Amino acid sequence: MIKDFIEKVGVMNIVMLLVVISIILVSEYKFLSGDKLDAIFIAFWAPTILGFMNYFKDKK
Repeated sequence: MIKDFIEKVGVMNIVMLLVVISIILVSEYKFLSGDKLDAIFIAFWAPTILGFMNYFKDKK
């Protein structure tokens, strides 16, 4: 089941989604620890990476 999912989605896409999730978690940690401006700056990277993923997917 997991092997089928990896083949369907692709290894690179899974890696990039894990990077996006880690960015969100770091941003949440920074926000809750009081660095709100840093958290907002870091949080902007998640949709940017997802946007690049969509751009390159459509370019194929």
